Amino acid sequence: MQRDDPEVPGFDGRQFARELTTAPGVYRMYGTDDAVLYVGKAASLKKRVASYFTNAPRSPRTRAMLSQVARMEVTVTRTEGEALLLENQLIKSLKPRYNVLLRDDKSYPYIYLSSEDATPRITFYRGTRALPGRFFGPYPSALSVRETLNTIHKLFKLRSCEDSVFRNRSRPCLQYQIQRCSAPCVGYVEPAEYRASVHRTELFLDGRNDVLVQELGDAMEAASAALEFEKAAQLRDQIANLRKMQARQYVDGDRAELDVLACAMEQGMACVVLLCFRNGMNLGTRSFFPRTNGAEDAGEVLEAFVSQYYVDKRPPREIVLSHAIADAPLLARLLSEQAGIQVQLKTSVRSERARYLELAQQNARIALAAQIGSSATQRARMASLQELLGLEQPPQRIECFDISHTMGEATVASCVVFDAEGPVRGQYRRFNINGITPGDDFAAMQQALTRRFKRAREDGVLPDLLLIDGGKGQLTRAIQVLEELEITGVSLLGVAKGAERRAGDETLVLPDGSQLHPGADSPALHLIAQVRDEAHRFAITGHRGRRAKTREHSRLEDIPGIGPRRRAMLLRHFGGLAELRRAGAEEIARVEGINMALAKRIWSALHGVAEEDAGSGKQDPA
Repeated sequence: MQRDDPEVPGFDGRQFARELTTAPGVYRMYGTDDAVLYVGKAASLKKRVASYFTNAPRSPRTRAMLSQVARMEVTVTRTEGEALLLENQLIKSLKPRYNVLLRDDKSYPYIYLSSEDATPRITFYRGTRALPGRFFGPYPSALSVRETLNTIHKLFKLRSCEDSVFRNRSRPCLQYQIQRCSAPCVGYVEPAEYRASVHRTELFLDGRNDVLVQELGDAMEAASAALEFEKAAQLRDQIANLRKMQARQYVDGDRAELDVLACAMEQGMACVVLLCFRNGMNLGTRSFFPRTNGAEDAGEVLEAFVSQYYVDKRPPREIVLSHAIADAPLLARLLSEQAGIQVQLKTSVRSERARYLELAQQNARIALAAQIGSSATQRARMASLQELLGLEQPPQRIECFDISHTMGEATVASCVVFDAEGPVRGQYRRFNINGITPGDDFAAMQQALTRRFKRAREDGVLPDLLLIDGGKGQLTRAIQVLEELEITGVSLLGVAKGAERRAGDETLVLPDGSQLHPGADSPALHLIAQVRDEAHRFAITGHRGRRAKTREHSRLEDIPGIGPRRRAMLLRHFGGLAELRRAGAEEIARVEGINMALAKRIWSALHGVAEEDAGSGKQDPA
């Protein structure tokens, strides 16, 4: 459904809109390179898409976007709520060029309460929630999780140790000595009493403090009636500490469950600060820096944030916003349906909520100023790099390759990506290198680059600057790969370490063989070193993982004719794989059940040579 349009060459938006349905759905705009430019939702696809191609005034960002549209696609949904969900899924997966994107590469922190044994542990947790037990959160920051855990340990004395430590203790640890654990590992607490503490902890984390205080009061009275005065005193102290903590942190003295969101914008950047309250308790703040992609309205940024942040998380009953958003009723209705509670989005608040909103706005301005300062440094480094290399404009995408191995074993190549704002970790890649002479860094680099840029011919993603960790040899291989694949428009640079491998003494090798020595004071070299060091770190991490996995696998398992029984006999006869490697084929043939042909096959497999070269001699000790 593509037509000619006088305003957008190659695409007739008005005609495309005429053929659309009035049903709700999601639309996607694509550029000439088939990259997704924008994803949007609509209550009526026909009206929304048509609005882009009328003569109404448009913002510079919208005009720039429409000038690149080559085609559009739509997906019809049953309801506007479904369209909102689909829009967010597509934004997260496709990362369109003109959508506001919530950038957050860290998983959210949770409190994890295990359930696989009679004495559950409670601990800080990040990652997929696939473990048996309960997860409480997500919390706005790691600090808020640790503060909550600190309170739980003081009040309820649950264990936090790993199961392996718990099962092997013969005496209580320091946590028991400082009264933060009841020492269930050595039986200092009755199982029923520990289970009661677990139940109370769940009530506390669920925000059911009224029920918790009532249960503690009943237990205190029961203990007192049974003349267990020490236990009654402990319960009394728990109630007092709980009430004291609530009195300090309650909002308006009620059980408020709300998030306060404030957005600040400056110099094309945005910061959203989340101030989080659960059960009236302040859980702290967290700062987010969404990629605005040209958006200039704080309300638009907040709308994108609310829909992307809460779409897969349980929202609170009340969300206070610093700026009004266009789809507030729709978002509130959708979030209410998802959470099973009535969710309200508010912008006009008074009293204490207004003060918290002001606090969040102040935090957003401060965090944004700090981020702009950091970004200004990054932009200065990019400008310095442009000047150093004589580029027409600062590079928008830098890729760097590095090789890591241990004497040729488990070779891994890394590719890291930086843009104008820093590392783009979601686009890092590792390549397991196989089929080369062990230790041949040139061949390893060539294989990694070939695999990377063959893919680039399909997806069209190319770096503006390609850094190669190494000197002229590695850079020459990179040039050969790009020439063979007919890839142009990529600037290349080799980064060779100085004579004493000292930071700041690096030599930059250009494709024509000339060299640059920017010196330790060069901002451009600081950026190059940052990218190179990140590639080195990423390669080493991958190599260590691959090496550990390889060493868990015996080479004998890959030899035809060697099953578990013969493998055990060989290792028992020689006392291990190292001694077996030192043995010649004739010595191997002396093992019961191993003939000379199989012995030669074993020797050749262990030394990486052809079977006919095995002979009967031993490997050269050198």
